[in-house]
Amino acid sequence: MRDFSNDREWLAINTATIKSCSLEQAIAGCARAGITAIAPWRDIVQQCGIERAQKLIRASGLTVTCLCRGGLFTAADEAGRRAAIEDNRRAVDEAAAIGAQCLVLIAGGLPPGSKDLAGAHAQVRDGLAALLPHARAAGVPLAIEPLHPMTAADRACVNTLAHANDLCDALGEGVGVAIDAYHVWWDPDLPRQVARSGTRILSYHVCDWLVPTRDLVFDRGMPGDGIIDLRGMRGLVEDAGYRGHCDVEIFSAQNWWKRDPDEVVRICIERHQTVV
Repeated sequence: MRDFSNDREWLAINTATIKSCSLEQAIAGCARAGITAIAPWRDIVQQCGIERAQKLIRASGLTVTCLCRGGLFTAADEAGRRAAIEDNRRAVDEAAAIGAQCLVLIAGGLPPGSKDLAGAHAQVRDGLAALLPHARAAGVPLAIEPLHPMTAADRACVNTLAHANDLCDALGEGVGVAIDAYHVWWDPDLPRQVARSGTRILSYHVCDWLVPTRDLVFDRGMPGDGIIDLRGMRGLVEDAGYRGHCDVEIFSAQNWWKRDPDEVVRICIERHQTVV
């Protein structure tokens, strides 16, 4: 595996980790810490304004590992599904404007009032297929991120890397996967599916699973504070051919989001070198 002990070359800060920061503040914080890559969320890019965000990122020299996030293709009616496609086309354009290496997508859950999981899966496949020509034309790869099964009903009905790989097989060029340690660490088929992903791995996100977990969405741990074998997982990802950044993405309403962002970034750097 690559040696992370002496540099910060392959560390990226996902702006969800320093949620209190604007895009301007996040860029400045990365510069102060000597970090060369960032993974912004759409909300702070939009708040900054696309043109200004483009200029700030270009001036900073930061690599944009991904834009988070698009997707959410499922809806109760055709109008809702069309609206989702249009929003995702805007997300592709935003990713292209800021030079993001990919657009991370989550599937969407069951439409309100529905119990039709197979129907939701079909909506996701159809939504990706409808978006793909626009993404290909813009030069923005689409990274399907499977989320933990606890999210299947309300946020993402694609819950395994196997399902994401099946979608990639069906859709072809321009579609890959985003692997988030928090969402896939539990999967007994993970080694085989990571190897199957191979060069389709477009983004790799790290944090930790705390025991006990106080909130299944907003209580992620700093790498090293939980039970995920992050070094082992990075080995799987790199053995599959991935040579990109490790994005630290931590949702932590009761802990890390309350701390000073510079402190959070400093600890991210330490754990990147010693744990990831």
